Amino acid sequence: MAARTDKVTDPAIVAGLLVTRRGQAYYSRKLAELSDDEFDEPSLLSDWNRRQLIAHVGLNARALTRLTEWGATGIETPMYDSPTQRNEEIDFSATLPVQALRNLSEHAAIHLTVEWRDLPEEAWSREVRTAQGRIVPVSETVWMRAREVWIHAVDLGNGGSFTDFPAEFIDALLVDILGAWARRREAEGIPDFILEPVDRATSIGAIVPGALVLRGPAARLAQWASGRGTDGVITGDGSPVPAAPRWL
Repeated sequence: MAARTDKVTDPAIVAGLLVTRRGQAYYSRKLAELSDDEFDEPSLLSDWNRRQLIAHVGLNARALTRLTEWGATGIETPMYDSPTQRNEEIDFSATLPVQALRNLSEHAAIHLTVEWRDLPEEAWSREVRTAQGRIVPVSETVWMRAREVWIHAVDLGNGGSFTDFPAEFIDALLVDILGAWARRREAEGIPDFILEPVDRATSIGAIVPGALVLRGPAARLAQWASGRGTDGVITGDGSPVPAAPRWL
């Protein structure tokens, strides 16, 4: 039997799928490195232990699968049926036996990638609604998953690092975060930032009076911008590096 491959041919989506699947492999490898006993230890996120984090990443794949199925069928299938469903599912799934949590992670990821693989070319541009109420094309689910697997691989707290991430993902992440801040700047009083990656040819952010300049390797700037520490980042004027504004 001939191997089944992605139906989509759009170069941007194909490239995005590759980065996301690499991220899933990276996350799965870090998860596999944890012993069963280590599931009960804290994650690097203050609000979640490892069990809750692992449950979240698995359930996120299921939620994005529902959006992908919405695009495939045209039948509205929201990420969650209610505002409370997400947290309720995480809390319940975090109580599962370790092997069940491992199975959730693996099976949900496979299901999502199969749905992407079989999605017809024309369906990728169909609009769906995220849990935050944003109307986006189905293709956005690829980026949404990429963020989850790459970043939460670090949050597992067993050696994952932003410095392991591919350059194309880091660059897209910086643009995504600064774009989110720009959209909320007026409403939330978010300062202007100019990010100057020392390993890139160009800076990111609008050059405006009073903007705070931050420098460092692109991976470290992405780590800071996503709220995960200031290691390797300095300010242009020598002042202390501030906490990053909320991203999502």
